[in-house]
This record gives sequence, structure tokens and C-alpha cells, in this order.
Amino acid sequence: MQYVDLFFWLVGDILLKTDKMSMAHSLESRVPFLDKRVFELSATVPTDQKVNEQQTKIALREAAERAIPQEWAQKEKLGFPVPVVSWLRQDRYYEQVKRAFASPTAERFFNTECLMELLDEHRAGADRSRKIWIVYMFLLWHRLFFEGGDERFRPASQGSQR
Repeated sequence: MQYVDLFFWLVGDILLKTDKMSMAHSLESRVPFLDKRVFELSATVPTDQKVNEQQTKIALREAAERAIPQEWAQKEKLGFPVPVVSWLRQDRYYEQVKRAFASPTAERFFNTECLMELLDEHRAGADRSRKIWIVYMFLLWHRLFFEGGDERFRPASQGSQR
């Protein structure tokens, strides 16, 4: 599993995202735990001090508790969360998704009554964001690749001719 993380997930996903996000804001990010010396030291730590059924980074968290508050050291990892849950409750995005859910494409592939129920349940407080987001992304993808797209999503080279 660690091999997959190191040679696929880190390189092809998380490090790439970190670089793009930081560079988009003129920031230089560092990944100190990938320093060769830290990496070599961590390779000597026994597996039961790295992870168990309840917790990850056991030795690191215990060491961190000596320097920072326990609740910080024990906090779950977040990654790059996107606030989709709150976005879908805001008028601007709610209306945008609602229009997509009422489209002929949505009617062709989905029970639009159920989609509207999901959207309204989410706005009322239930978390339906994953289902809503998946359907909404499908509808955008379909519009882009099967319905001639949307000017906002076209590369500059394919934009309108002047």
C-alpha cells in the first residue's frame, strides 16, 4: 500500500495538486516529510507505531503532542476540501444546479423530481451534496462533450472567432 501511495498517489495526484494550488497563488510549498533523511528515519519505525485500526501516524502524533495541543496533534487529515456542502445551499449555486436539473438532458437521464427533492433536502439541512455534485458534474460533462459545450469551458484556441 505504501508503494502505491509513494509512486502513484503522491506523484500523480496530491503533490501535483499541492504544486498547482500553491503556484496559483505565488506560493512555494514544502513537503518536509518527503525529505530524504526524514523518509529514511520513518522507514525504521515499526509498522505498529505507524498505523493501527483506529489511527494513522501514531509515532508522529505522539511526538507532536509534546509540542502542540493534543487536539491539533490528533486532528484528522483534511487534504483539499472543497466547500460543496455550503455552496449548494447558497442561492447562486442552488439556482444554477436547479436549472441544470430542470434541463432536457437531466430529464433524458434522470428522474428530475427526485433530483429536485435531493436539492431541496440539501438546502433544508440534510447533506445530499455528493449525489447532487455527481449528477451536476455529469450534466456539465454531457453539455461540454455532447451538446456543443459552453463558451466558458472551451480552451482559448477553440473560442469564438473574431
